[in-house]
Amino acid sequence: MVWRLPWLGRSRVPHGLGTALGLALGPAVAIGLARFDYALLLPSMRADLHWSFATAGAMNTANALGYLAGALLAAVAARRYGTRRVFIASLGVTVLALLTTGATGNTLILVALRAIAGTSGAVSFIAGAGLVAAAASATQATSPHRVATLLGIYFAGGGAAIVASGLMIPYLLATTGLANGWRLGWVLLAGLGTVAFVVATPVALACVEPPAPPRADRRWPARHFGPVLISYGLFGAGYIAYMTFIVAFLKGHGTGPSGITAFWVVLGAASIAGAFVWARPIGRLRGGRGSATVLAVLSTGALLPLVSGSLAATMGSALLFGGSFLSVVTAVTAVARQSLQPHHWTPAIAGLTVAFAVGQCLGPILAGVLSDGPAGLKVGLSLSVGVLLAAAVVSLVQRHYEYPLASEALHPDEDST
Repeated sequence: MVWRLPWLGRSRVPHGLGTALGLALGPAVAIGLARFDYALLLPSMRADLHWSFATAGAMNTANALGYLAGALLAAVAARRYGTRRVFIASLGVTVLALLTTGATGNTLILVALRAIAGTSGAVSFIAGAGLVAAAASATQATSPHRVATLLGIYFAGGGAAIVASGLMIPYLLATTGLANGWRLGWVLLAGLGTVAFVVATPVALACVEPPAPPRADRRWPARHFGPVLISYGLFGAGYIAYMTFIVAFLKGHGTGPSGITAFWVVLGAASIAGAFVWARPIGRLRGGRGSATVLAVLSTGALLPLVSGSLAATMGSALLFGGSFLSVVTAVTAVARQSLQPHHWTPAIAGLTVAFAVGQCLGPILAGVLSDGPAGLKVGLSLSVGVLLAAAVVSLVQRHYEYPLASEALHPDEDST
């Protein structure tokens, strides 16, 4: 089954691949521009607005609280208004929030805007994942490797945004001045988000709408996925602490604009490559083994800058962390998709995102408070490593369930525990 991208004329693109590529611009905005790129602008904002690390962390905690609200709303909104419409509308709101962020220096307003961006970003992220999962099913892409690849491509959109911003933001800050450049930085991110919105909208409209769950079977069987829910929450706390403060940590240890650009671009490019590198292992490993393996590599990447200030350690961190952090999302989503019926995919992704968002709420503020102490950012980043390692251990407990199964008929595969 194929479909045509309107801007490519007579070109014919495989439906699943074309959908994943087009909708990947949703995560590019929701998690790349609206969440991760705050780390690039944080040093400039702290200098201009006189923030402590705790206040800086609270900004991303507000974003995470919004993300939690969006995760709770996403499944209900998709069921009521349609997944495609919800994806497009929430993506547009996120772009507007980015633009408005550059227009004020009021801390309370910035907190509110970070929360709004988090809410709309979560809704678009979850809705887009549901559309990609439905596209994979529509093309009969039942191979676990192919499904993991399509999901990985979708989630790697965040990495593409990291690369684009990494090539632009440090240069912008260096040329406009540390204290003033952050406002133009948010405007630049909004411009990139507008381009993404224009391209992703027709792709979303051409998607297959995910099936609506029967009224009597709308709840996904979350009780069978306790370990992966806990692990995903720990991942949310650990990874966001690293992503919030790693640039400030590197700057504090003498890394200049060119070094920050190289680090951020390598991290983003590695996250894109990781979608393909991890696809086969994630497809083959059952239960929580896939996410545990990715989390172990992720923890190693987070540890490297703390044990050595060398260029090799810095770039190794970018490579390992960047190549793994979005693939954790792929691995966790694959667990749900392999075990549940199609009408449970979107609510399951939403439920997992709630756990993830709870962790995100705690990670930045806790790491920020610790980093305001005498040991500085090293303590906050050490917390990130410990939490990520704990997530890897907990994930190993998750059992594999045979697919496809209804909410009340899940049977564990005893050989894969």
